[in-house]
Amino acid sequence: MYRSRIIASLRAGAVHLALSAVVALLAAALILNVWFPYPYRDLTGGVQLFWILVMVDVVCGPLLTTVLFNPAKSRRELFLDMSLVAFLQLAALVYGLYTANAARPIAMVFEVDRFVVVTKPEVDPDDMDQAPAQHRHLSLLRGPQLLGSRAPRDGNEMLESVDLSIAGKEPSLRPGWWQPYELSREDARQRMKPLAELYDAQPTASRQTIDTVLQSIQTDKDGLFYLPLVHRKMLDSWIAILDSRADIRGYAPVGGF
Repeated sequence: MYRSRIIASLRAGAVHLALSAVVALLAAALILNVWFPYPYRDLTGGVQLFWILVMVDVVCGPLLTTVLFNPAKSRRELFLDMSLVAFLQLAALVYGLYTANAARPIAMVFEVDRFVVVTKPEVDPDDMDQAPAQHRHLSLLRGPQLLGSRAPRDGNEMLESVDLSIAGKEPSLRPGWWQPYELSREDARQRMKPLAELYDAQPTASRQTIDTVLQSIQTDKDGLFYLPLVHRKMLDSWIAILDSRADIRGYAPVGGF
């Protein structure tokens, strides 16, 4: 009797574990492929709490099922027990998704001489109405957008921009200053620097890192360029690798300033 109860509990826990793993994989696909695609998850973080919750969720849910499941219980008792476990798991998953969504990057903005990764908490929601129409609404199924930042329209706006920058609100953080990257492409072309020059100035480890990236995009450093890629948490740790048209071909975790 006791042995059959253990076998039934383990079987129920295994089924629950399989279902939990499937749900966790679907959630991870959304987080890692849409909200935090490479290299944003390395630049901004924001997914650590999600992974902690998922791991706890995947382990604790099936474990609770294994402990609580008993074929000798009535259907009502089993339903209540499993419903409680499912509710706790769902609550943890929803909180993890909510946290990741709240911290996710929404744009990579070319600003003066660099690309700046902008996250959701860094932008005032009230300013989003000033963004270009196609970028005002943050769809849950759309990842970070490649944008540019425009120049001041007049002297007054220039002075206002200086005040905002001193207060820590750079143009990349102002939706009203965003514009399609295509309009900033020529500025990026003028600012980008030859990748070979940066490569030659790097230590061996950083050269190997760049070589790995170049192998993944199946090209060499000649004819390629770079611009620093920054976030407030990482101000000089990454570069964006560009071709002669200022199209981004890849990223490398090396300093670009």
